[in-house]
Amino acid sequence: MEESMEEIEIPCYFLCPISMQLMKDPVTVSTGITYDRSSIEKWLFTCKNSTCPVTKQTLTPATEYFTPNHTLRRLIQAWCTLNAHDRIPTPKPAVGRSQILKILEQAKNSPESHQMVYLHRLKSIAGRNEISSRTHLHAAGAVEFLTSVLTKSDAVSRDEALSVLHQIELSDSELKKLSSESNYCGFMTSLMKVLETGNDESRAQAITLLKSVFDVADPENLIGSKPELFKQITRILKDKISPQATKSALKLLVELSPWGRNRIKAAEGGAVAALVEMLLEVSERRVCELVLTILDQLCGCAEGRAELLRHAAGVAVVSKKILRVSRVASERGVRILCSISKHSSGNTKVVGEMMEVGVVTKLCLVLQVERSGKMKERAKEILRNHSRVWKDSSCIPPHLLSSYPSP
Repeated sequence: MEESMEEIEIPCYFLCPISMQLMKDPVTVSTGITYDRSSIEKWLFTCKNSTCPVTKQTLTPATEYFTPNHTLRRLIQAWCTLNAHDRIPTPKPAVGRSQILKILEQAKNSPESHQMVYLHRLKSIAGRNEISSRTHLHAAGAVEFLTSVLTKSDAVSRDEALSVLHQIELSDSELKKLSSESNYCGFMTSLMKVLETGNDESRAQAITLLKSVFDVADPENLIGSKPELFKQITRILKDKISPQATKSALKLLVELSPWGRNRIKAAEGGAVAALVEMLLEVSERRVCELVLTILDQLCGCAEGRAELLRHAAGVAVVSKKILRVSRVASERGVRILCSISKHSSGNTKVVGEMMEVGVVTKLCLVLQVERSGKMKERAKEILRNHSRVWKDSSCIPPHLLSSYPSP
């Protein structure tokens, strides 16, 4: 049929009252109103409503009380065929909480050698991308079961359990429970094994889960982070498993670095060199900002500054990113140079390197483009601290020399 879909009027009783779109999986709730399953699930479970959107009557928030409207679905499918509309597929039967409880009970009572069968079933349910399925998995206690598999089973079962946990998106309360005193040690040991020996997909899921756990963890968990954790985070950055894994690793370092001796642990674990290499290769704004934020944190300790100076491109690449990425990146870059400058006043080699790689020129440029603010004040401070060496240098272009602050 040549007629475009914009010219075809869809019958109003085929439209979901919430989304006003053609229903693909119509279900009827206890009030007798029919909605598209995805829309009513979002209304109840994501938006945390408890009433029927049309009648405003209270609904029981469980999808066992949704009745699939097969008659209406068949009418919609027939209408799609007659009007050359993309035919909606017949949806899979919804998975209820009772079915998940049965799977979990069978899994708990089965020997470890048979657990993969049940893990595959749970993964299939979690992978349906239905709010109701994930909600039932949470309510039935799947997270507790998967965590026990993660901490007690063989590597294959552990990877499968981790994959399901990654799919069902843990709540803050569930993440908090994983970081509790009774679970933390076993949980961390298991994830460290995955980071050390797992495949790329499992390692990416492990670092993402770790980042989520540390987001809600207590300060003592952050302070007590083991040196091996920082080595594994650095491995993730070096191996470039995936953009998501890289960002999770960077955000985890941002979260961990300010606490206790974590800056030293990160520097000794090779994080500084890995971050400098990233700066040399990436141009994405958010990644550059995260990397410079972490380097700023790590340069707050002597070990971090030493590692930055040890890398041949360390100071140069930090300077290069100033005024080229974003204001946040520029501020972090100037802070890093300020840390290096303060602790290198008597080190002629470092001061000379900063001049040779363009740091002085870049700081003069900052003074020209910035009207006020901390970034400008830090740039002035650095230039003043080394004015005897830098001010009369031929490395500064004449048009920028006028910006050089007086001592």
